[in-house]
Order: sequence, then structure tokens, then C-alpha cells
Amino acid sequence: MYNSLDYKRYVTIKISSMLAFVRSFKFLLIVVVLGVFAGISGQQALLEIAKVLSELFMRLLKLVSLPIISFSLLSTLTGMGKWSEIKILGNQVIRYTLITTILSAFTAWVLYIAVEPEVSMHIAAAGNAPDLKSGSYLSIVMNIFPSNLLQPFLEHNVMSVMFMTICLSFAVLQLPSEKRDMMHRFFDCIFSAIMVIVRWITLLMPIAVWAFIVDFTQEVQKGLKIGELASYLGIVVLANIVQACITLPIMLRKNGIHPFEAFKKMLPALSLAFFSKSSAAAMPLAMQCSHHCGVSERVSKFSFPLCTSINMNACAAFILITVLFVAENHGVHFTTFERILWIFMASIAAIGNAGVPMGCFFLSCALLTAMGVPITMMGVILPFYALLDMLESAINIWSDACVTLIVNEKAK
Repeated sequence: MYNSLDYKRYVTIKISSMLAFVRSFKFLLIVVVLGVFAGISGQQALLEIAKVLSELFMRLLKLVSLPIISFSLLSTLTGMGKWSEIKILGNQVIRYTLITTILSAFTAWVLYIAVEPEVSMHIAAAGNAPDLKSGSYLSIVMNIFPSNLLQPFLEHNVMSVMFMTICLSFAVLQLPSEKRDMMHRFFDCIFSAIMVIVRWITLLMPIAVWAFIVDFTQEVQKGLKIGELASYLGIVVLANIVQACITLPIMLRKNGIHPFEAFKKMLPALSLAFFSKSSAAAMPLAMQCSHHCGVSERVSKFSFPLCTSINMNACAAFILITVLFVAENHGVHFTTFERILWIFMASIAAIGNAGVPMGCFFLSCALLTAMGVPITMMGVILPFYALLDMLESAINIWSDACVTLIVNEKAK
């Protein structure tokens, strides 16, 4: 059982998180209603203001998307310590993190293929579809390898940024401990500074949501099919539920762990993650809950911080479904091979998310921009993302707990 201090802290945090959620939800609802009325009114001045504000917010998203990917990966990987220190527990954590993340992306891919939502939403409005077929596959692979450090950022080449970041991270891990720690602190400080900018941008969220709702209302009046958006949201939610309620419990059962008992004992941390919309904020409580599941302190202190950084199951599902949905609604046609490739692309991007607020949303924008796909539809998705983010945060913590429980079982 929890001691009285832990329980009081849990109850206090949960109540404050629930109150904050209720207040933010009411505020969001008011903003949405105001946006709908502004869109229906047809006032040209309001429509122009909304157009400018939505474009400004999208530019800000593009501004921070690639730096977030790069420095979150650098901060996470360079802080992992020497490879010799990672081999025992680290190899197990990374192994099951990769397995669960790829399985989540694969589940999302299967559901997307099975449902195959309609893709007539923005093709007409987009004009010409983005040309993703220019150049051979060899040239696409060659473009992953940059000729200078600035080229990937100037060209918004996400895969090239990831390649360069991973290479630099591995190089830092080979340095003497003093230099390695110095480099980690350097990258971590830059990442923290970027996160301050992200917090500034998120302060504009209410204004951005109003602007996007105005645009969304105009799209509906022009013939936007709401059913297509509903099918997209349904696939995202269903993929997360399958991962949380089927895939992860099966992995626990295969390793001799009772899923329902583990879920009950982890429930306080899951509910905190849900209402706070932050897996990082729920991590300390998750570590405490895991001890009641029989996890040793040595394993929990190593596994949870690492999992919170790189184990983003729900993010992988969101990125895959969102990128395919938005791109195809802008006239992009993927071959079967390209769709399969996105399972691994989404998994790598999710691992690089590193617990960033709205990280899945930013990463999806970055990937779409790199493909030359307009991200205006991301503004339509944004008002619904607040609710998706709650579900994703809880599932990420549940996945972290499952990986930790399995690693603890293997370490016995």
C-alpha cells in the first residue's frame, strides 16, 4: 500500500490536475464557439485576421520543429552514458522500447490500411499535388547524407537531420567522460532554451485555435466532409486502445506478468499522466507504483527516465496516421513499400520526441514540411489534439511501466 505522504501527494496532484483540465477545457470550448461564430458570420475582416494568425502559427511550428528533433535526440542519447554501462539494463530497455514502438506504428498502419479513410478533403483546394516522385530512390537515399551541417536544416530534410544527430550522439559517447558530460550539458542547455521558445509558442494556442476554427468553419461551408476527419480521429484513438489493451498486455503475459494486476497498481500514475497531459510529470509517481509491482529500485531508476525519453508508443501511431492522412488528402499517393517504410520512419521520429510537449504534433508538421506537403490541415487537427494528447500521455506511461516490468523480470 502507499504510505500516507505518497497518497496525499497523489490526491493533491490529481485534484489540481483535474481542476486545471476542467478550466482549460472550458476555455478551449469558449474559444471554439467564438471561432465557429466568427466563421459563420462571414465578416471579411475576421476571416483575414484568422488567415494571418493561422499562417503565423504554422510558421512558428516550422521554426521549432527541426531543432526539437535534433536537440531532443542529442540531449537524450548523449546522456545515456558509456556503452559499457548501457549493455546490461540499457540493452533490454532499448530492445523492448523498439519492439513496443514499432508494434504501435505497425498497429496504426494496419488500422489505417483496413479503414482507408476517404481522401477528397483538400485535393481540390491544394491545387497541384506535391511532387514526391522527382528523382530516383537512390537520390532520396543520397540526400540523407548532407554535405554540410546547415544543409539539412535549410532544406528541412528530417531524415538527414536524424542521421547527422545520431552520428554526432554516438561520437560524443566515445569521448572521455569529462568531455562527454560537458557535451551533454551543452546540448541539454540548448534543448532547454528551445523548450522555452516552445512554451512561448504554446501560449498562443488559444489564439491559434480560434483562427483554425474560423478556417475550419469556412472549409465546412465550402463542402468539407466532417466524416473524413472523424474517421482519422477514430483510427488514432483505436490504434492507441489496441496498443494499450491488447499488444502490451500480451507482452506482459508472455513474460509471466499479470496484466490486470499491473494495470491496477499503475493506475494512479496513469490517471495523473492523463489529466496532466505529461508523461514526464507522472514519472516519479510511476516509479513509486512500479515498486508495488515488485520492480527493484535499481531497475526503476534506470528504466523509467530512459523510457520517458525514448519510449513513445502513442506518438509513433499518431505520426504515422497523421502523415499518411494529411499527405494523401493533399493528393500524395504512396506505394505499398512507401507505406511500410513509414512504420519505421514514425518509430524513429517518436523515439526522438523525448517527451516534448505537443512533440507528436511538431514532428508530424516537420515530416510533412520535408515532403513538401502543406500543413494547413494540421490546424484543423489542432483543436482535437488536446484530447488526443491526454490519451497518448497515459498510454506512454503504461508502455514505460510494461517495459520496466519486463526488464525487471528478465533481470531476476
